[in-house]
Amino acid sequence: MAYAEKRVSTAKGSKGKVSWRARYLRPDGTWGSEPGFPTKKTAENWGDAQEAAIREGRWVDPNLSARKFGAFAREWMSVQKPRGRTTINRWERLDYHLLPKWEHTPLHAFNWFEVEAWARTLPCARSTTKDSVQLLTRILNGAVDRRHLIVNPLAGRRLTGLPADPAPKKSEEEQWAPTEVVLQLARRLGPAYGMHVLTTAFTGLRWEELVGLHRRNALLERKQRHEGGVFTCPIIRVDKEEGVLAEYYVRDEEGRRRSFRGLEPPKNEKSARDIDVPPFLNVLLEKHLADWPYEWVFCTPSGKWWWRSAWFKVLRPAADGRDARPKARGPAVKEEWEPIMPGLTMRALRHTHDTWQAEDDVNPVLAHEQSGHKYPGIKGTYQHPTPAMRKHRLEAFEQRYARGMKTLGWKEIWEQS
Repeated sequence: MAYAEKRVSTAKGSKGKVSWRARYLRPDGTWGSEPGFPTKKTAENWGDAQEAAIREGRWVDPNLSARKFGAFAREWMSVQKPRGRTTINRWERLDYHLLPKWEHTPLHAFNWFEVEAWARTLPCARSTTKDSVQLLTRILNGAVDRRHLIVNPLAGRRLTGLPADPAPKKSEEEQWAPTEVVLQLARRLGPAYGMHVLTTAFTGLRWEELVGLHRRNALLERKQRHEGGVFTCPIIRVDKEEGVLAEYYVRDEEGRRRSFRGLEPPKNEKSARDIDVPPFLNVLLEKHLADWPYEWVFCTPSGKWWWRSAWFKVLRPAADGRDARPKARGPAVKEEWEPIMPGLTMRALRHTHDTWQAEDDVNPVLAHEQSGHKYPGIKGTYQHPTPAMRKHRLEAFEQRYARGMKTLGWKEIWEQS
């Protein structure tokens, strides 16, 4: 049974002041305590309440509910296993917004009034503010699950009335490229690097899918029954288990950061897919694979995975142009390159693929599948790509390539030495 102990202060300035400490029996058989009560009765009542909560299975250790938010947040993050980009985003919200304000706040001290008032002062985008509050709510939900809190005071609450974000400035750059531009850029880069450009534009692979593509998933075969026979075409497979190259940083329990690079599943179910390859691209990829000695289809000349920054140094001068570099000691001679399409990115080439699909009247259900998107609405459940749809897309892309080559007056995509 709980009881109270009389305490007489001996501290300077409060010497002789009487207070009471509650004592109660904890679940493990030891005696817990809580000081600072003004009367014996209030101390006993508090202790009785703790023992009643223990008997009813709803007790939370006051020492745990007094844990600092920063310490618990790091523990919570250490046991979460989301995709890499999600991990990075969460740590950014913690490091830049949550921890500077709440790191030393006891878990039991949170309330919606203070959190909402703080959120309205954040000098960041509205979406970032909402993400930060949502992350704080999830961490406190974890504290409830960990039996550090009885209830989460933020659960079910929503931020309202935040100022609208300023309208984003429209980019001056085109987000897609004409066929001739893609062909010119590929030729300028040469067979090894140029295949990165052609494959992205004509298949719609995401960057992380492109650089994570292994030989075993390149140029497989699709087979479907069609008009009394079998429709076949080559495919590139985005593997459902290790289809993308992930790049992010992870933290240990002390919050120390280290980089991670490795293969992971795609971002969602629809991203794991088989992409139909047009005949011309099949021929070029077969030649590329025959000449390429590495297991990764699109990698550095030494067989390593690309860093984005390294590929940036390859793509930017090819698209934006560069000045000539004369012969000198050290650096190799480089001819002048006129701009082809300044600002063109690999993401814009993925936009290009989907834009071409629309321009070539590819069935929307198939277009969504090939790009790795879920077709919205009930049609996404009841409509499915057919061999006839696939043949139309492949023929359209084959004709697009042929038209581009004819417009440029080329017979071969790569310059002959």
